[in-house]
Amino acid sequence: MLNKRLKRQLLLNKLYNKRRLVILNEDTFEETFSLKLNLMNVFVGGSVGAILIIFFTTFIIAFTPLREYIPGYASSKLKQQALEMAIKSDSLEKSVKINNTYIASIKKVLTGDLEYAKLNKDSIKALDLELLDESEVDPTEKEKELRQQVIKEDKFNVFDSATPKVGFVLFPPARGSVIEKYNPKNKHLAVTLALTNNTPIKSIGAGTIIFSDWTPNSGYVVIIRHKDDILSVYKNAASVTKSQGNIVKSGEVIALAGTSTSQKTNATLRFELWKDGFPIDPTQFINFN
Repeated sequence: MLNKRLKRQLLLNKLYNKRRLVILNEDTFEETFSLKLNLMNVFVGGSVGAILIIFFTTFIIAFTPLREYIPGYASSKLKQQALEMAIKSDSLEKSVKINNTYIASIKKVLTGDLEYAKLNKDSIKALDLELLDESEVDPTEKEKELRQQVIKEDKFNVFDSATPKVGFVLFPPARGSVIEKYNPKNKHLAVTLALTNNTPIKSIGAGTIIFSDWTPNSGYVVIIRHKDDILSVYKNAASVTKSQGNIVKSGEVIALAGTSTSQKTNATLRFELWKDGFPIDPTQFINFN
């Protein structure tokens, strides 16, 4: 026990023994600076200095822009920018896919190359009826009463009966006799009209011209995009009066009928109607006579 006390006493004496730090001029040995201290003061000062350095370093990393220069430390602004760029790239990818699909449908319109589906609406409906359990769709008595009530209310609804059911009226591109009808079995996806030279060819509805140029197979061709993704195609024209990008109204003249040769033969117009990349029989919506 005595030895331990002596060792402790010696350690305390070393810690608290006063020492002097002297800075001398090497040439003249003149005392420039001196400082009285002991080992305890050095230990306390070093500890306080280390704590202050750690505190200021943490403050700089947490609350100043210098943290962005530390490897592996990402700022919230950088994360937000990365998220915005990811969203924009995803949107651009979707836009590119939509544009590629749209361009492919335009190519089908120009070349007439189309693969027909083997299933039609009637076959799909028949398949649905076979797979559907009739007991699950039988109306209850309350549903029947509600249906009768709705029918009676709609019967005397003046505003509903006065509202037109058709919101998109198609204007005939030209008046003439149909010399070749729409026949998808023979890959004839258009209605061919017999016209006289310089007959005005008009737009069937308001829209934007997405193609207006001469083609080697069909002469001058004009394609107009209407609302609801409807495309109207006018082929075999002798000249065009509108260019790509023009906005036209219903019944506005877009081309003139005629032939590209010097022979004075009757002109023809090959008119096509497309919806969502698939051809439609124009005679179902337009009266050409």
